[in-house]
Amino acid sequence: MPKPTLKTLPKRRVTEPSTTLDTFQSPRPGRAFEVRFETDEFTCLCPMTGQPDFARLRITYVPDQLCVESKSLKLYLWSYRDRGAFHEAVTNQILDDLVAALEPQWLQVEGDFLIRGGIRTLVKAEHGKRP
Repeated sequence: MPKPTLKTLPKRRVTEPSTTLDTFQSPRPGRAFEVRFETDEFTCLCPMTGQPDFARLRITYVPDQLCVESKSLKLYLWSYRDRGAFHEAVTNQILDDLVAALEPQWLQVEGDFLIRGGIRTLVKAEHGKRP
């Protein structure tokens, strides 16, 4: 079998960005436990210049009845790659979308945006009370 090349690879994506957050039943409803996701690969576009902004994103939450499925979270975060958003707005929007999908006991989103123009931006948004 010949080795694949750029010319022989399929012309379609296997996965696509998505704004849907899939959930599943918590394995221990009623027990306070913490779930954390981290990525160094979050990107969105600066709404002023159209240039990419890069960030380390940390999502930490204590579920109630539902947990977020990690692949859907990855595809959801990918959906921001071509959207213009201020750092403060994008961090809060991610928090709002996760709260709407999960109704967690507590949830925090931290956006650590790389230096632009000599300034590093850190945004932390939180929902609920940490048990």
